[in-house]
Amino acid sequence: MSLIVPTADMVGRDAELAALGAALQRAVGGEAAAVLVAGEAGIGKSRLLREFREQTADAALVLTGWCLDYGSTPAPYAPLPAILRGALAALGDSAAEAAGPARAALRILLPELGDVALDRAAGPEVLREALANVLEAAAARHPLVIVVEDLHWADDATLSTMSFLLRALAGSRILFVLTCRVDEVRRGGAVRTFLVEADRARLLERITLARLDAVQVRAMLEGLKGPADDAAFARLMERSEGVPFFVEELSCSAAGPLPESLRDVLLVRFDALGDDARRVVRTVSAADDTVDHDLLSTLVGLGDESLDAAIREAVSGAVLSVGDEGYGFRHALLREAVHDDLLPGERARLHRAYAEALDARGERCNEAALAFHWHQAHDARRALIAAIAAMDRAKRSYAFSTAAQYGELASELWEQVPDAADATGMTRLALLSRLASILRNAGFDERALTVIDLAMAEIGDGTPTEVRVRLLRDRALYLQNLARPGAVALLREALALMEGVDDAPLRATLLTVLAGRLMVEGALSEAIDAADQALRLGRETGLDAVISVAANVLGASHLHLSGEEESMRFYAISREHAREHNAVLRYSVNYSDSLATLGRFHDAVEAAEAGIEQARQVGVQRTTGSILTQNLVEPLLELGRIGRVEELLAKDSVVRTYRIFRVYTTASRLRALVWRGRIDEAASLFEEWRPVMQTAAITERQVWYALVDIEMTLAIGSGRMPDAATTLLRMIDDDGPHLAHEARRLLDGGLIVAGLRIAGARERAAEVSARVREAWQSHRARCPEWSVMLDALLDGSSNALRSALASADRPDGPAVFAAALRLERARALVAERGDRAEAASSLADAAAIADRIGHARLQAETAAFAEASRLGAAPARGDGTELTERERQVLELLAEGLSNRQIADRLFISIKTVSVHVSAVLRKLGVSSRTEAAAQHRVDPADILHR
Repeated sequence: MSLIVPTADMVGRDAELAALGAALQRAVGGEAAAVLVAGEAGIGKSRLLREFREQTADAALVLTGWCLDYGSTPAPYAPLPAILRGALAALGDSAAEAAGPARAALRILLPELGDVALDRAAGPEVLREALANVLEAAAARHPLVIVVEDLHWADDATLSTMSFLLRALAGSRILFVLTCRVDEVRRGGAVRTFLVEADRARLLERITLARLDAVQVRAMLEGLKGPADDAAFARLMERSEGVPFFVEELSCSAAGPLPESLRDVLLVRFDALGDDARRVVRTVSAADDTVDHDLLSTLVGLGDESLDAAIREAVSGAVLSVGDEGYGFRHALLREAVHDDLLPGERARLHRAYAEALDARGERCNEAALAFHWHQAHDARRALIAAIAAMDRAKRSYAFSTAAQYGELASELWEQVPDAADATGMTRLALLSRLASILRNAGFDERALTVIDLAMAEIGDGTPTEVRVRLLRDRALYLQNLARPGAVALLREALALMEGVDDAPLRATLLTVLAGRLMVEGALSEAIDAADQALRLGRETGLDAVISVAANVLGASHLHLSGEEESMRFYAISREHAREHNAVLRYSVNYSDSLATLGRFHDAVEAAEAGIEQARQVGVQRTTGSILTQNLVEPLLELGRIGRVEELLAKDSVVRTYRIFRVYTTASRLRALVWRGRIDEAASLFEEWRPVMQTAAITERQVWYALVDIEMTLAIGSGRMPDAATTLLRMIDDDGPHLAHEARRLLDGGLIVAGLRIAGARERAAEVSARVREAWQSHRARCPEWSVMLDALLDGSSNALRSALASADRPDGPAVFAAALRLERARALVAERGDRAEAASSLADAAAIADRIGHARLQAETAAFAEASRLGAAPARGDGTELTERERQVLELLAEGLSNRQIADRLFISIKTVSVHVSAVLRKLGVSSRTEAAAQHRVDPADILHR
């Protein structure tokens, strides 16, 4: 028995749950409805039905029966007694009448009906008719969901009865739901025949459950165990392959041995095979990938007919699967269980046979497989040679994670091979240096730093200067990836070593790295000086990559010192010379960030998306792809596309990346949480990450601004405007370098001043307003449209606010301000001249935009002002009761077309609670369906923004 309690929240089955709900609606409406829920063992069929039962508890009576596995002889009619017993209980005293003349036949299923005489001549037809009569009568009182679990174990009698009921009860307010492990249904068997006939007659709608993806497995794991580190998650994902049952069983120890309960379950199928089939399966278990037919034939040593029969038996027994490349296990854990069941000597001999067979193939040999098998066969020398070859091949294919695995294996084997340097043709220092670079590209930043330190320990008197310089450069890069100080000092040390060394390309590369590091630290003048030197060297030596990166740094630096025009001039040079993928990616990162800083959000989205695609193509989506995802998230959030933001952040959370990149994506996640009104969760996450961010802020000025932004965002979202003002003024008064990123925070200063005025703190509002105006004038990268919006908010008059609407409504206008300006204008109109009609119109537009973008604070503020001013009074709808704040959130998500499960995930509440809110929304709106509710709520943004 598993010691794991199933997760309270089902993950990754929203579409399937919605399909079941739609089928029930059809059945309730009098249409024929029957669903087959298909999937492999452990995929979550029963879990899905448990969730469906809870969701439909008030809408239908659920009757469940189970087919039972009694080995080669299935239990007759196994699922029907429980179903019949439930239907009779629902009918009560009228049960006997409902069964009709054939009611005596029901004793076949329920012997306890002993007071009814059984006609010995009654056949299965009479039983089916009586059963159909009872179910039809029960459905007339209350819609039924009849669930038959584990159809793959059904006997002929059950299948015949089900075939009859599906036809006889079509349109009787009954939904039939059958679950089946289709992979265990044998060809030519009764269950297969039943399914084929049901498909041909279109009696069953099929819902096939797929394995969970990485995002869903991460959510499930965290639901079971709380936050998990990247390494544990990666190992669990690899072993479970997205099968929910395996995720649950392995969640206690993702890297440990298989739990005995799981091992026993897995080996049941293997133990049922014949001798030849078990021999084949044991042989395949030694491969960590598929095995082609020729190789398997060589290793097993069976005749062709015997081999084919054995493979067919293993496939029919749902142990092996057949693919284009050969044979493999249906589940990685099953392979692990079978392989672990081998004796140590058996394993070593089997792996040596694999390695020798592969080696005999010559050029067609797979180095990765060869390294794996020689290692398992305990031949360290051959394993080392193959591991380095596999590492290099994977690196050339940009498969950095795979390259890292074989590089670490090579490092481990090195000490076991006395003549390692002669065998491999390289030094240990060269191996470690290469491995560190691979680990960095794979996102294993801590391990990369550890390996580069091991490499530096190998430095001797005869080590060339160029090698020493590259090691210093690499260590600087790894430190910056970990958000740790020391990179600049290492780079300056490397440049000092270069004095007198005739290697202009290496010196130019060092200068570009140093310039980039100085730029992010905010030392802009020094960054420009270093980048100018690199640009000059790049042009002298004709190195496009150096020219591109140097101009890139100049573009990013001049954004803060000289403004947009000079910045874009250098970015154009950078793009022109970005021919290597590394230069292209660095250009995409800085360029997309600069565009967002300038308020050119749509251009920033386009640039970031192009960069992400490039990162995917070259296999660095875990590293550069992660920071580009952050550069995509920020402008999308400004544009109000919160749903896409949440989707991107969820996907990025399962990617292993540099700690410094995770700092930035965490900052965006905090903003998204506050946007949704999840203040407590955001505050908790901030406390967890604050120490890391504060350390990173020492060497990355942009992280310092992110800290300011988070503190302001949390304060504004919580309605603590005095605290927000204090943070804003601390930013203005800071002695450090003032970058262009400050402009967007100053724009939020307009919201803070407006909030202070509303709270009655007019003197403080005036003080903050004056300081914000003064600071705003000093920024070269400020957006002209932002100036109009900021002036309007600081002014606070209805005319000024009206004049700023065009700036807010332009395509790149920050979505929050389109709503905020209208809300403040409604307040000003009421306060200045009591123009309630125009104020009501402005407030309605503000509320509609706030709802459309899902901004919790603006939704709450527009609702509160509507109630306080009576501008929001409207005729009673439905039962006349106003929607609560939570019900408004649920309605907004209904309008997006989300299912109850998706709403529960979005709002972090249970599905039962969502169901209660949905019912309340329908009642209060006086509508009968989710579609009608969504139609009443939906507002066309174009009507608002162009009114």
